[in-house]
Amino acid sequence: VNRIDESVVFHPLAASQIRGIADIQIASLNRRLHYNDLAIEVSEAVLDKVAELGYDPVYGARPLRRAVQNWIENPLAQRVIQGDYAPGDCILVDIDEDGFIFDKRSQDSARA
Repeated sequence: VNRIDESVVFHPLAASQIRGIADIQIASLNRRLHYNDLAIEVSEAVLDKVAELGYDPVYGARPLRRAVQNWIENPLAQRVIQGDYAPGDCILVDIDEDGFIFDKRSQDSARA
């Protein structure tokens, strides 16, 4: 009891792995939005930027959740509360030199 049987070595995550985890976080957000009849679609540039903002070689993917929350979920929640989006909308997230851009289209036109 109370002895160490083996050591586990953790290697730092690669940028591509962090980006994959960011994609999983966005998919999780999309599932939650589905309950309110909303959807989210993010550009490749957004995934790259969130992965960059949420990467820390020491802490791995831990800061990534906070980056998704701060840069996508919180601004999106504010817009939903303000009534910018209605059931059936697909929220498009992109990025430019000024920051993240939130736009919308109906999910019907997104499926077409």
